[in-house]
Amino acid sequence: MLGEQTTECDVCPTDPGALPAIDVLVGMGLLPVSRVEDWRKGRVDSLERVIQGNLEKISFSMAAFRRWAEAKGLRPSETRYVRTTRAGTVELRFSESGDASIEKRYRTHFVSAALPERKREKVEQRLGQAPKLVVFEILRDSQCSECATALPEGSFLVIEAEQPLCLACTRLGDLEFLPAGDTALTRRAGKYSERSAVVVRFGRSRGRYERQGILVEQAALEKAERECVEDAEERVAARLRAAETRGEQDRELVRLMMERLADLFPGCPRGEIREIAAHTAARGSGRVGRTAAGRNLEERALTAAAIAAIRHRHTNYDSLLAGGVDRGLARERVADKVEEVLDGWRR
Repeated sequence: MLGEQTTECDVCPTDPGALPAIDVLVGMGLLPVSRVEDWRKGRVDSLERVIQGNLEKISFSMAAFRRWAEAKGLRPSETRYVRTTRAGTVELRFSESGDASIEKRYRTHFVSAALPERKREKVEQRLGQAPKLVVFEILRDSQCSECATALPEGSFLVIEAEQPLCLACTRLGDLEFLPAGDTALTRRAGKYSERSAVVVRFGRSRGRYERQGILVEQAALEKAERECVEDAEERVAARLRAAETRGEQDRELVRLMMERLADLFPGCPRGEIREIAAHTAARGSGRVGRTAAGRNLEERALTAAAIAAIRHRHTNYDSLLAGGVDRGLARERVADKVEEVLDGWRR
């Protein structure tokens, strides 16, 4: 199974206070995220080729964006867009013509005038950073397209111009593989290594590429290992303190949720309120209690948590699902009972 690792691209940049032109085009629906990734990885020679719409429409949209940014008092800032190849770092091209003035307009993003200088520099560094080189741990036998070396299942290879290449042909053969799992070691080794790559493998169960570790220079790995040994006790203590803090925060969130649920649903038994709060506030659960609305104790979020609890505890919803009934249809069948219990809790 070969291919590139997909990544997400949001309309708003990761760092607040900055707005690149690419994000605007994505937000307007003119530029698919998948095509941005193709361009960043060198599969497309110019970004304009994959923007939906003719050049006149694109030019109009870009001009409107600049006028809006200037009216908002945002500051223009130019950033290099590059990608990493085995020959080194190369500039990415935006326009089909390669005209310098057009390239500059695409490279220019806008930042808040209130953004501190240090933060602005970090934003620009992030925007101009080349994507990490991706190495694939293959699930079936392959062969290097350049030197014809056999690559058995479990080998590492790089995809370049849609062709598989072994690590030796991409000048990565001397790097050491560091499996994922030790965050501190991975962070430090990646920091000290001038050359590095992310190793991914396709997970059939989830249907996506999953990170397995990184490739780094041996000297960088040894330095990182020494540092991790030296401050191991300190990091353990820090983790314990962080865990204790998170525990206190979670207990406080459950307490506040219980108070809010009691106000919203005075007819709900106290024990059930406690169970709903603990269930929906569980860290890492992805439930509504961990959303911003849930942590802010908004009525709509806590009502959703109460409805979910009623559905599972006071109806035959779970039995319907176990019997093969579609989730949407099962919810329709128990809707009247859910509303009845919820109305009783409100009274």
